[in-house]
Amino acid sequence: MTQTLRIPSGLIMSNLTIRPATRDDIATILALSIGGNAPGRVNIDDADEADNDDYQRAFDLIEQDPNNMFFIAELDGEKIGCMQINLLQGLAGRGRLRAQLEGVHIRADRRGQGLGGEMIEWAIAFAKSKGAGMVQLTSSKNRPEAHRFYERLGFDRSHEGFKLSL
Repeated sequence: MTQTLRIPSGLIMSNLTIRPATRDDIATILALSIGGNAPGRVNIDDADEADNDDYQRAFDLIEQDPNNMFFIAELDGEKIGCMQINLLQGLAGRGRLRAQLEGVHIRADRRGQGLGGEMIEWAIAFAKSKGAGMVQLTSSKNRPEAHRFYERLGFDRSHEGFKLSL
């Protein structure tokens, strides 16, 4: 099921188009994610197995949740990036809604062209249009170039993240 989005107005971008991901984009999302993995990270995904029940079930759950969205970035009709935006309602900050960016990836041969910055600007405008008062993200400690990228876009290093595999 494809959702219709109101694209945030006021952004002038290259020929970059950002649209909701469809089931047909699962292999692309996996390939972009694998290509954007932090050095030393063990990879368990395989873009050639996009029809796997685990990926299909996960996509179903994402698609059914109005606060969980995957997007594909295209340049002149070519898929070059992806990102996931989760809207998180909390009580802190007087009940401020937050947008969590996950899985932000630009294809390696398209990095350094300003396209990632355009994707993030679009995500920020999208988050604002949904009423979010903050955009947050995490980035692997092994990706200093990504940290500099996010800092150039105005993000602050404010927290230390922790994970526990189950």
